[in-house]
Amino acid sequence: MAFSIQSRRASVTRPRTSHYAEISPYVTKDGSTIRELLHPDHHGVEHQSLAEARIPVGARTLLHRHHRTEELYHIQAGHGVMTLAEQRFEVSPGDSVAIAPGTPHAIENCGEEELVLLCCCSPAYHHDDTELLEDSR
Repeated sequence: MAFSIQSRRASVTRPRTSHYAEISPYVTKDGSTIRELLHPDHHGVEHQSLAEARIPVGARTLLHRHHRTEELYHIQAGHGVMTLAEQRFEVSPGDSVAIAPGTPHAIENCGEEELVLLCCCSPAYHHDDTELLEDSR
């Protein structure tokens, strides 16, 4: 089976892998600290991004929504309370949450350890797609 040059070009230009220790964290518009594990701006992916978010004990993200982006959260460590539109519910390791475009959401760490989650966005995360629905702290 032959591969087209065009489909292989992205993998030649940008690596399709990353190493956690080499990725610097940054703070997103909603106040969470993330590491972009895979993102079109830096890796050979085109339509989505994968990030790890860390929320300290007692902290929360600002209520916000993304107009174009569908998000998936997967809780890896800690315990929190997820706000998803009008719903509020507890989340813990192993839980996954689907967030449709345009849905207001936030997550709060109400546990005794750092809340760690993976966040997959399609299309990929960009600050300009984030609308804050409350004032920053």
